[in-house]
Amino acid sequence: MMGDGILPVMFLSLVLLMLTGAPLAFVLGLIAFTITIVAWGPGALIVAVLNTFETMTSDALMAIPLYVLMATILQRSGIIEDLYAAMEKWFGNLRGGLAFGTIIICTIMAAMTGVVGAAVAAMGILALPSMLRRRYNTPLSLGAICAGGTLGILIPPSVVTIVYAITAQISIGKMFIAGVVPGLILATAYCAYILIRAWINPDLAPAPEDAANVSLREKVLALKSLVLPFFVILSVLGSIYMGLATPTEAAAVGVIGTLVCAALTGQLRFRLLNDSAFETLRVTAMILWITIGARAFISVFTATGGADSVLDLVRDLETGRWLVLAAMLLILIFLGLFLDEIGIILLCVPVFLPIVHSLNFDPLWFGVLFLITAQMAYISPPFGYTLFYLKGVLPPGIGIEQVYLGVIPFFLMQLAILVLFILFPDLVTWLPETLTEGH
Repeated sequence: MMGDGILPVMFLSLVLLMLTGAPLAFVLGLIAFTITIVAWGPGALIVAVLNTFETMTSDALMAIPLYVLMATILQRSGIIEDLYAAMEKWFGNLRGGLAFGTIIICTIMAAMTGVVGAAVAAMGILALPSMLRRRYNTPLSLGAICAGGTLGILIPPSVVTIVYAITAQISIGKMFIAGVVPGLILATAYCAYILIRAWINPDLAPAPEDAANVSLREKVLALKSLVLPFFVILSVLGSIYMGLATPTEAAAVGVIGTLVCAALTGQLRFRLLNDSAFETLRVTAMILWITIGARAFISVFTATGGADSVLDLVRDLETGRWLVLAAMLLILIFLGLFLDEIGIILLCVPVFLPIVHSLNFDPLWFGVLFLITAQMAYISPPFGYTLFYLKGVLPPGIGIEQVYLGVIPFFLMQLAILVLFILFPDLVTWLPETLTEGH
């Protein structure tokens, strides 16, 4: 069962067990342990133990619970509500302004937390009722929230980016920098789409007829709600880009910053800390269990020759490297229909990265393409995670089919921008190369 035979056996087993609905972490672990015992005997399981120990003692992985804790404290401290109130004052009278402002808030939240669920749930609770009350088109409103929420995958500090960088053995700081420009381009594209749709068809996002005019003084005063979020963003990203802290150390700085913000807003209470800690424990445990299972799976896959078989198959293909790249990206998009992005990264990156290197592609650039496919996975019907994050806070009378309809245009925009970055890789690599040269 060594060599070429391991590839179909392992992945057929993976598909069949996933269809049972079993958790991904335990499916991966079961396959890895079973094949280890069959191929080398029970004594070889010591390798899985060593892999688990290495994972649990990784300094880089320490950033994940810290960033999740930062996100949960921000979500519960009232800072997001203040941001949305300010956004309503600035953009509420603009046609499509609430959806436009929702993308802006999601972009700011992405730069503060890097956790998709926090942005989608918060905007579902705050922004959706406001948009529906103003008679916004329901699918457009839902699509804007889902797509805006996924910006947390790409814009730093992103938990998904950390997992990718660790798995691909790339600098987390460089991956953070590489995600800035693509993330802002995606956010700009979403905003432009909303404004253009509202201009072409005003009924989709009507300007309020009876809204009171907000004075310039009130708008300027509302900007004070941006002070605390930008304090958090600067404390995290500034400490990384200025070379004052590693991404893991910056995560600790961010947690301290969010605690200061919660104290300044009067929300720093024991219950907030308790709830945030338990939510952090839940999310982190899920990520680490998948990490442990995936590392065991990939180590067995590599040791039995599966990775070499994939590389040999690619080398034997009589086709161009761009078609191979397209095939890999299509596989990632397809897997996104069924698996979460952490699982996809841990399964596919160790297999795909040797191919990327052998075809002379920049792994940093490929990483950004990978993260965009993860964004696409998050809003892909039927199982995209943001669809169910949002479904949990939908008002009565709005079904999941409305969410599916709303995300389609944004999914197509993500696909178009993915192609843009393939055609013009300098859009991705320019900023990290410039900042690296500067240091």
